[in-house]
Amino acid sequence: MPHVPRPPSVDHGVISFLWAVGLGAYIYYGSLAVGVSAGTAFIFAALAAFAIFVFVRVFGEDTPPRRHALRRRNSQSRTSGD
Repeated sequence: MPHVPRPPSVDHGVISFLWAVGLGAYIYYGSLAVGVSAGTAFIFAALAAFAIFVFVRVFGEDTPPRRHALRRRNSQSRTSGD
């Protein structure tokens, strides 16, 4: 069976930016579709895109932060030593 190459590694900041732009555009055009003025829709979409970017950047990683792993290891060593 031939080896299937893995997809390229993309920085998490780029992924966060793409989510923010995509969902911001969705909010913008959705707001225009329901009759919101273009200026109001743009400001609302830009604020939402910024919030989405920050949220995905902070909470979107698959790997847990190092401090949680250390805390879990320390609590396990305390319970196993008793």
